Amino acid sequence: CETCSKEEAKYRCPRCMKYSCSLLCVKKHKLALSCNGVRDKTAFVSVNEFTDLNLLSDYRFLEDVGRTADAAARHCIVHSPATKRLLYCLRNKARGCNIELKTLPVGFTKRKENSTTFNSVENKFYWHLKLIFPHCHAEYTLKGVPDDKTLADILKPYIDPVESDPVVCQRLKIYTASPQSDVRILMKIENRSRNSVRYNELDASRSLLDNLKGKVIIEYPTLFVVLKTLKNDMVVLGQ
Repeated sequence: CETCSKEEAKYRCPRCMKYSCSLLCVKKHKLALSCNGVRDKTAFVSVNEFTDLNLLSDYRFLEDVGRTADAAARHCIVHSPATKRLLYCLRNKARGCNIELKTLPVGFTKRKENSTTFNSVENKFYWHLKLIFPHCHAEYTLKGVPDDKTLADILKPYIDPVESDPVVCQRLKIYTASPQSDVRILMKIENRSRNSVRYNELDASRSLLDNLKGKVIIEYPTLFVVLKTLKNDMVVLGQ
């Protein structure tokens, strides 16, 4: 026993791995080391010591996390009148800007991700925005994008040869190496059949709000940044 050093140890603490001989010594070691006796599910385990039991433990831990997240998403506060009023207000403000904003039921990924807000003082949307660069198999999520910001300014940190982040620039090399005139920004047209997918081409020199007017948005805008010479499989409406 690592507490009294007298009796033969019978128990081992799942948390700190200390050996104890009796309930009294177990309580003493918890008090002395501030140990709660609960196994640390995220404790480091070296590769040499990793067993099937550790793998099973990790799998169960991830399942518990998934269940907890799902329970939180189904909590009554998500369905509360306040939440519904907030969504109604968001859709109403979008309608006033000639944007048809649609929200998905609780549990859908886009509903969980969406962080779009409307600032009533500034009378301005701050959009949750997703940028997809299909030629490089890359996508980025932006939060709090003001609706008066132009698409060109939004894309500068990604594809501008001078102002873009070096790491991002390297990943999106095919875009930064191409003339800016070859870059096209497309947004998928919603509510069309799968065999008739079409895209709207947006104007990079205009604001995000101007580009979204007259469009249907499901939760938040998703913009596809493509090159004119490589967008053969993406058909723009009217072409």
